[in-house]
Amino acid sequence: MKSTKENFFQNVYEVVKLIPPGRVTSYGAIAGYLGAKGSARMVGWALIASQPFTGIPAHRVVNRNGLLTGKQHFEAANAMQERLEQEGVQVENDRVVAFEQLFWDPSKELL
Repeated sequence: MKSTKENFFQNVYEVVKLIPPGRVTSYGAIAGYLGAKGSARMVGWALIASQPFTGIPAHRVVNRNGLLTGKQHFEAANAMQERLEQEGVQVENDRVVAFEQLFWDPSKELL
């Protein structure tokens, strides 16, 4: 039987896979959608643990202010920014430009 942590991590991965290219969401928005408001940090831990897996677009998850706070967990210093820019997301000074317009809220998008 899987532990609660493993199930939570898998649930995080399933939500992150649904973020459309060119859009971003926050750790807190994912936590809230999963019924774990206040567990944004745990969402971050799940994404750090996801790095060996393919198909999980962790680069689309930023902090509540649009900052690329997880960038140090990617294979290269600018990998997170480069992946976002390949999808048309503009990043300046480690912050998503037009964050509010690009924000994807799973609680609203996944009814």
